[in-house]
Amino acid sequence: MTTFPAGQQTHRAVLPQQPALESARADTPGSRDETAHGHPAPARGTGREHGRGETDGDSTQPRRRHAAKAENGDGDVPPPNNTYSGGTGTGRVFVLAKGGEPLMPCHPARARELLTNGRAVVARRTPFTIRLKDRTDAESAVEGVQLRIDPGSKGTGIALTDTKQESTPAGTPVTVRRGLVSIELRHRGQQIHRAMGQRAGYRHRRRSANCRYRARRSHNRTRPKGWLPPSVQHRVDTTLATAHRLARYAPVTEIHIEQVAFDTHAMTADRDLTATDYRNGTLAGSEIRAYLLATWGRTCAYCGASGVPLNIDHIQPLSHGGSSRISNLTLACISCNQAKGSTPVEKFLAHHPTRLAAIRAQIKAPLRDAAVMNATRQLLTVALATLGKPVQTWSGGRTKWNRTAMGLPKTHTLDALCVGQLDHEAGAGTVRVPQQVHVVTATGRGSYARTTPDRYGFPRLARARQKRHHGFATGDLVRASISKGKWAGVRTGRISVRASGKHSLSTPVGRCTVSHRNLRLLQRADGYAYSYRQEVTE
Repeated sequence: MTTFPAGQQTHRAVLPQQPALESARADTPGSRDETAHGHPAPARGTGREHGRGETDGDSTQPRRRHAAKAENGDGDVPPPNNTYSGGTGTGRVFVLAKGGEPLMPCHPARARELLTNGRAVVARRTPFTIRLKDRTDAESAVEGVQLRIDPGSKGTGIALTDTKQESTPAGTPVTVRRGLVSIELRHRGQQIHRAMGQRAGYRHRRRSANCRYRARRSHNRTRPKGWLPPSVQHRVDTTLATAHRLARYAPVTEIHIEQVAFDTHAMTADRDLTATDYRNGTLAGSEIRAYLLATWGRTCAYCGASGVPLNIDHIQPLSHGGSSRISNLTLACISCNQAKGSTPVEKFLAHHPTRLAAIRAQIKAPLRDAAVMNATRQLLTVALATLGKPVQTWSGGRTKWNRTAMGLPKTHTLDALCVGQLDHEAGAGTVRVPQQVHVVTATGRGSYARTTPDRYGFPRLARARQKRHHGFATGDLVRASISKGKWAGVRTGRISVRASGKHSLSTPVGRCTVSHRNLRLLQRADGYAYSYRQEVTE
């Protein structure tokens, strides 16, 4: 299994939401929905009010979910005028029926009450999910939720929302959108790209050192239709896997995804292009060497030498993420080219700030992220259709319009919350933003390598043939009971296993070594690391 870094934040031992206490008692067996969704409220002004379905048989005062104060924009307890104001609210907890079918997510206070009363058990720690013991799917009213996705190259925003019919102060019915759960999925495509490049370098060195020269055979290799590089395919697979997992925990009825196409030609020119401009690129009527000679005045960009043989050099080396775009190429004399090698230009010209500024002005932002999005946007939509849910695609312009109308900043999770149709002119909008974001980081499930190589690709040490030691594997979520020492107490975190049984436990406050005898398994590693952050709403 993948070893988690020392600073990786781990899942808390308690519910991630704020520890709010509720005074309402559990639902009665005859209620419509165990998770308190969809209960019809009595008429306004009658002296009684349903706060998500809980009723007090004797009191004549309205019940609230929170005794101290209600959430701003929560949407669960409308004010007397039956209107909403946008704001943040507590994220919801996933709920499963007795047979494992997904029900409507509930408030953390409701989940705590069900667990305290023995009516539910913990089904999963991260993301936190409970399973009811006395209610089946047929006995519950499930309205369904929408899954909204904002794809990205480095991270993807995912939001679960539901809709509710409300009335404006004028009495006009409107449909409002409420955010239930926000997830930020962080991809590891760049890590996969670096690992594959390193592996290719090892193989190339061994082949060139031990064998005669052989021409590349890549043209003899056929690839299936729709093939993508592993670093790009990973983004599709992880997004699909997360959506499939959410469909198991929540009653997803439809999927909305933002589908954006990036104009890389216009991004290269940094301006709007016409039909003629698309036919004339940077090198129109010229070649790379002639273009660079004219651009750099037939001189070395690093030392200013002229009248000497000049080589074409990558400003940002390929080994450091550079590309072969014309904006990343320059001219260098033989001595400067050899001296620079794979050194970053900022380090190589650290003592020449004037020349460094001139070269950096030539560099443009790489188009790698835009190319990834263009390559995956269609395949991601096709992959999501395999979940058996209706998939609707929306433009990025509509997402931006919805987000601007709601006054929200730009993040992946807030963009996901704004994907889809919103009739602003009729009064519709987003009335709740989850205040806490589940951060899901793809870590992988380990390596197939049998040895750890040195910098030249030669085996340095042999790896263990098994990934599980004393019943635990790297990445498992455990609870450690330490009786003495600096780390005495009960701690929860993820472990890195050792064959000796002295495993390394990673907690939010540091790492410690603990025996496997003092560990209790909470959740098996699934290739992801989980943490939380507060949503940015200003």
